Amino acid sequence: MSPSNPADALDLIARGADELLKRDELEARLKEGRPLRIKAGFDPTAPDLHLGHTVLLNKMRQFQDLGHQVIFLIGDFTGMIGDPTGKNVTRKPLTREDVMANAETYAAQVFKILDRDKTELRFNSEWFNQMSAADMVRLAGQLTVARMLERDDFAKRYAAQQPISIHEFLYPLAQGYDSVALKSDVELGGTDQKFNLLMGRALQESHGQKPQIVLTMPLLEGIDGVQKMSKSLGNYIGIDEPAIDIVTKTMKIGDELMWKWIDLLSFDISIDEAKQLRAAIEGGQLNPRDVKLRLANELAARFHDAASAERAVAGWHAAVRGEGDIENLPLQDVVVPAEGLRIAALLTAAGITPSNSEANRKLKERSVRVDGEVFEDAAHLFMPGFEGVIAVGKRNFARVRLVAG
Repeated sequence: MSPSNPADALDLIARGADELLKRDELEARLKEGRPLRIKAGFDPTAPDLHLGHTVLLNKMRQFQDLGHQVIFLIGDFTGMIGDPTGKNVTRKPLTREDVMANAETYAAQVFKILDRDKTELRFNSEWFNQMSAADMVRLAGQLTVARMLERDDFAKRYAAQQPISIHEFLYPLAQGYDSVALKSDVELGGTDQKFNLLMGRALQESHGQKPQIVLTMPLLEGIDGVQKMSKSLGNYIGIDEPAIDIVTKTMKIGDELMWKWIDLLSFDISIDEAKQLRAAIEGGQLNPRDVKLRLANELAARFHDAASAERAVAGWHAAVRGEGDIENLPLQDVVVPAEGLRIAALLTAAGITPSNSEANRKLKERSVRVDGEVFEDAAHLFMPGFEGVIAVGKRNFARVRLVAG
């Protein structure tokens, strides 16, 4: 339920944000009583979304619920330039075919979060394809090279004598002009996009528009709790993954990281309730596992449905607490020799431990369980045909079936 009080609405907008520039300007615009134009741009460079990508989408949905106009901008033109943000080399531009194929996949996924009827879907080729070379030269004339080199990644590459292509300077300029074309009141982006978002403010002012408010969102750490969520690092949760995977992976995050995930990903747990839950945990009245399980259930239901989420939670209970039907857990085939595998090698082969030595250490700590029971027999051989749940602690487990190799 969205807050009706303007102060509460502002708090909701600021929830989880890294920076809000400028809050007083946003407050003044909210008092105008009109739907604000909320812009977020996405370059369709990767077709599959994970929870890290949804941080901005969640904030956009909050704006929608508050009655504002959300613009989901697909950078089909800027995507062919290639965003150099955070890169130390020139990025290879995408082909038009790549961009449009990825854009279609994006559009299919984002409406799992955004309200389709309240979303304005735009492509920035709408205005850039209409610009002549002279128009682009005039736009480029509004910015200096010195200003471009204020960007940290450009400055570092320039200092290291690494090449910077001229077309890369066009990227923040083009992103900034998107705000002019769309007359945006607020632009959302990750912390790594701050320079580009501020470019929008500068260009709007030079075109006689009120400069947009900039709201940056932090990057979401993955399930390892260390690195930014990334498919290449394997610490991600894809929004198209099965519900059971969303639940089991969410349950692996650390207790402290859980609060950041709630701030950035949850719609059901309000700011005030999060404070109450945290106080209850600190006071010993509540187990953090139960809060994490609630978040996992919410995420699984959002990207699937309530029934799928319920089955996934039941699968987690079956694996970790020995309650319920393990049939809800995905089955992983593990190839083993005909003579079988000892538990340490099996845990490593199933990807639960990084090495046999780590598995043996966990075995000595009595942290290993097989089908919910503590397992200590290091010499026992698991033979082809075995099927069950093996686990280390309460966060790393798998339902496996051993197949002779």
